[in-house]
Amino acid sequence: MKNLFLSSFFFSLSFLMMAQTGKVYDNLTMKSEILNMERKFAIYLPPDYETSQRDYPVLYLLHGSGDNQTGWVQFGEILRIADKAILEGSATSMIVVMPDADTGQRGYFNSISGDWRYEDFFFQELMPFIENEYRIRKDKRYRAVAGLSMGGGGAFVYALRHPELFSSACPLSASCGPLSMEDMDRYKSREEMNNATDEEIEAYYKKHSVLYMVKNMPDEQKKAVRWFIDCGDDDFLYEGNSLVHIEMRKNNIPHEYRVRNGGHTWTYWRESLPVVLSFISDAFHQY
Repeated sequence: MKNLFLSSFFFSLSFLMMAQTGKVYDNLTMKSEILNMERKFAIYLPPDYETSQRDYPVLYLLHGSGDNQTGWVQFGEILRIADKAILEGSATSMIVVMPDADTGQRGYFNSISGDWRYEDFFFQELMPFIENEYRIRKDKRYRAVAGLSMGGGGAFVYALRHPELFSSACPLSASCGPLSMEDMDRYKSREEMNNATDEEIEAYYKKHSVLYMVKNMPDEQKKAVRWFIDCGDDDFLYEGNSLVHIEMRKNNIPHEYRVRNGGHTWTYWRESLPVVLSFISDAFHQY
């Protein structure tokens, strides 16, 4: 009788644990008028999404160069890591949106010529679509952005450009853009910049250099976003992240800066993700 009771208990426990899992859809699409094409995105829905009537905070999680909307699903293991963090209580239930920035043209920004407007698409079409299609809380406090490498650069620039929209930003191993005007030389070789004038090059630098934007951040924005910056000590992007950290210190911009053993790898970013989920949950909660 005792064995039967134990068997029933563990069966019920296993069933409950299996039932408490989120869902990932990695091949969803939406129509973009700005880009004149269908755009793909992936989404993570937390374990209680289908059984509740509540609205959820949202994290926009950006992939790196060479990946697409499936990167954080396939290699970043968002389903396993987010489920574990939520069920253990280290992160609150949230929706995670992973857009594709590798179709048509790679990257999260508008082109210098203005004929490719991914950043406009993100803010004018993607975010409104997602936040109307799913049960999402639309206040700044309940919205965060994070990303790795190219997506880390996107997270940096998006939150620096729109501090009114994001409560937290978590760039991981971020590409910080040109570190100086001299550093723009390596950008000038890109096809879309072949015919750019000196004025356009300078304007591009000022809009996409994380270091420049941090140096020139208005005082009223310095506490507008909670920052978590993480980069491995063997990462080839370590210099830019370190310089941004130093500039934030000089300008009294509150932030968390973490350097761990590791390089530009998914092993590193999978270890970062639970910390990111916990960090942004602090803003989603009443802390």
